[in-house]
Amino acid sequence: MTLPNLAAIFAVTLLAIVVCYIVLTSYNAVVALRLRIDKAWANIGVVLRQRHDQLPNLVAAVRGLMAYERDVLTRVTEARAAYMPTAPIHDQAATSEATTAAVRSLFAVVERYPDIKAGANVQDLQDEIERLEGMIADRRELYNDQVYRYNTRIGQVPGVVLAPLFGWQPREFFAADPADAIPPDTDLRSS
Repeated sequence: MTLPNLAAIFAVTLLAIVVCYIVLTSYNAVVALRLRIDKAWANIGVVLRQRHDQLPNLVAAVRGLMAYERDVLTRVTEARAAYMPTAPIHDQAATSEATTAAVRSLFAVVERYPDIKAGANVQDLQDEIERLEGMIADRRELYNDQVYRYNTRIGQVPGVVLAPLFGWQPREFFAADPADAIPPDTDLRSS
């Protein structure tokens, strides 16, 4: 075997090792990001479930005092009923936004009823729902950060080359409604 042939074999072997290393590290990085996205979404799901579990308590606390505001209570109840934890992320995000809007409407209506505002039970529920809304926002941010990293990774070289080979598809962000940029006024305490 000649020296040029040995050099060619060494170069091809080295190139194969480098390519295998790049493919393996890229694959492992994408798998790790996918798992982080799944974990982040599971954490969002927990808080969404907690919020939806609190809504019947809120509706029950204000139902008797809001006989003339049945449509608001109906919207909150319908939003809760529409929640399906197994639905695609886009559908769950839409349901979450509808629920947030319905709860905002309920709090706005409750603001007009001093008897309801004064109720300790309603205030406790309001505080709990505010806490859960804050947790949803925090977890949405973490989820979207992981989706951003994943989508960036599969959109750059070498991920863009490997994505079709491994079936990697961009993930969907948990987009917030532009109205969510304005925090809801949920303070029901008497002024």
